[in-house]
Amino acid sequence: MRTAFDFTPYRRSTVGFDRLFNMLESGLREDDGYPPFDIVKEGEDSYRITLAIAGFRPQDIEIVAQQNQLTVTGKRADDDGKGDYLQRGIAARPFERRFQLADFIEAGDARFDNGLLSIALKRVVPEAMKPRKIEIGGAPAANDRLEAPTDEDRQAA
Repeated sequence: MRTAFDFTPYRRSTVGFDRLFNMLESGLREDDGYPPFDIVKEGEDSYRITLAIAGFRPQDIEIVAQQNQLTVTGKRADDDGKGDYLQRGIAARPFERRFQLADFIEAGDARFDNGLLSIALKRVVPEAMKPRKIEIGGAPAANDRLEAPTDEDRQAA
């Protein structure tokens, strides 16, 4: 069964939708599920991604935030033949996990504890994009006088 979809005809007839097609194509790629991860919403504008990467050290991991994509890459250093393993169940294969981020989501601090890598994400909307209240003003109406016009006012008019 073919799971790939070819967006080439659409790319030729549209302008400015490259990012959308790239996101659709990357979503169609097969994912082996490694390393497993959780995404938690911690507040109105804050999130946390936690990856289970047992067997890796912080220096084996690289986190890159570029445009609207967060990439976590892990490559474990060689063991130099230490030990004679009878069973090797802890995954040590290299990995690359990509996360598409929404507009204005920025990666914050990253922490590594007990085999779990946590990356904080926060929505930071620029001031120019935030809604702002516009005060309604206007010139005072001409007939808002409380006193009757005097003879001098009538002669001036």
